Order: sequence, then structure tokens, then C-alpha cells
Amino acid sequence: MTTVTFHTEGSRITGFDASGHSGYAREGEDIVCAAVTSTVRLIECVLNDVMGLCASVKVNERTAHISLRIPGSLGQTAESTCQAILTGMMVYLTELHSEYPGYIEVLEAG
Repeated sequence: MTTVTFHTEGSRITGFDASGHSGYAREGEDIVCAAVTSTVRLIECVLNDVMGLCASVKVNERTAHISLRIPGSLGQTAESTCQAILTGMMVYLTELHSEYPGYIEVLEAG
């Protein structure tokens, strides 16, 4: 199962950890893993390459784990945009969980 844990400080999403393989299908054919991987890559590209936030990203391919944390001192516009993006990611992955409940889990940790 793939687990995505969103980390929060109060109502602020500070980042997420994604780990594990969904097990929906064989590697290379797993649409759930592909959806999660694409989502994570998109979010990282938007935050770092488009917005220039320098979010911390750590990847361990051996254990199928990625961690992303956003900086703590963002301007009001960047913070608002970043929160909307991360909230959108959470909503999307929660919808994916509704479609494939045995293959992806979405959690919040404060």
C-alpha cells in the first residue's frame, strides 16, 4: 500500500511523506503508483521550479520514499498559493483513495 502523510502545524500544511508501492498491479503497470508518482513530481516542480520556493525534497528509491517540506518563512502570496497547491494534492489523493481504498492511504500528522 502507498501511504501519503501530510504534515501540519496548526492549519498550515508543511509538507508530506509518500512511501510504499500500492500493489495494484505489477511494477510498470500500476496505475495507482503512477498517479501518486505523477502527483508528487508535479507538486515538486510547481513549488521549486515554477514558484522558486526551494522546498526540501528527499528521495530514497530503495525504500520507495519521498519527503517534501516547504520553507517556514514565505511571503503572504507564496504561502497562500503553496497552501492551495498542497490542499489540492490532498483532495486529489483522497479521491484516489476513494476509488482504490486498498491501495492508497492518506493521513494527516500534526
